[in-house]
Amino acid sequence: MSRGFIKEGDQEEIPMVPLRAFLPEGVPNYVTKEGLAALNQELESLQEELAKTGDNYIMSNFIEAKMKLLISRINSAVEVDLSKAKKDRVSFGAWVRYNGRVVRIVGVDEADINKGLISFTSPLAKALTGKKAGAVFEMKGARGMERITIEEVTFVPMALTQMVSDNSTPSTPPSAPASTTAATTVKKGPVQIDQSQLKISENATDSPAKTDGSLRFEPETNVMEFLPIVNERGNIVGRALYMELHNGNKMLHPVAHLHVLNGKGETIKRYWWHVAFGDTPEKTLKRKMQEILGLSGVKPLLKRQYIRETKTEKELVYVFTIVSEEDLPQTPEGKDYSEVFEKD
Repeated sequence: MSRGFIKEGDQEEIPMVPLRAFLPEGVPNYVTKEGLAALNQELESLQEELAKTGDNYIMSNFIEAKMKLLISRINSAVEVDLSKAKKDRVSFGAWVRYNGRVVRIVGVDEADINKGLISFTSPLAKALTGKKAGAVFEMKGARGMERITIEEVTFVPMALTQMVSDNSTPSTPPSAPASTTAATTVKKGPVQIDQSQLKISENATDSPAKTDGSLRFEPETNVMEFLPIVNERGNIVGRALYMELHNGNKMLHPVAHLHVLNGKGETIKRYWWHVAFGDTPEKTLKRKMQEILGLSGVKPLLKRQYIRETKTEKELVYVFTIVSEEDLPQTPEGKDYSEVFEKD
């Protein structure tokens, strides 16, 4: 993460620059005409914001850092000429109706699952690409195997289907650290591509939930949330969707485990959360303690950290403890939940 530059001795906190949407190394940055226009509009807006910062060097450095990331993305953009696409097959830029839903395959910066815009690098887009209307296939989703029937393929705009429920909050795509050096945009014409590239799930929940009048903790399952990918030292090296981190890819991502102890030092409750993008484990934990457990002003103590690996995921676990006699939400029972904390 980049914090911009600060004068020595200045104590004011500097905003963190979020990462842009993840684009795999070596994959061209394909964009639609509308997507490239939106990137340029975003740049204009940042330039206007920068002009208003005056002598606020902290904010100006922050905006310039965001601009550098954006300009780099604009310069690498490859606009796709949709007029040359095979109109009967799914490819970049197509609107696809399947199982009663309508999505459009777009660039990584354009993707917004809440609006039905899916990145060409996503599992669903990869599975759809190259197929014709009438094609039927199966693919694995968060709820298990789903039978996909492609009902229509078109390059004429259609009303898109909102893919995430209203009570969930998809994360905005983040981006990598940058300095405050300016850069120059490069204009490029559209190109024709023949891709063969993308699984989308729609569930998203947060905790706690009320069952039979009692407050119960349920582990988070926001499958469309962007989470950080880290190295073994905990440094952020990228980001991926929740669902991509739990399908066997074994990309290391941080989680926070919380053991609640009573006055005798005995563990009475155990909770866990994924560390949010841009947060430290402690920051995510403190926020969740307040939002979910109703605890504030309690400082969790870091006990240890280790790597936990299962058949489907790989986590960098930060184990914290607190002492509390509060009436906290009940946790799930059973072997699956207990195994999460097995090596704590």
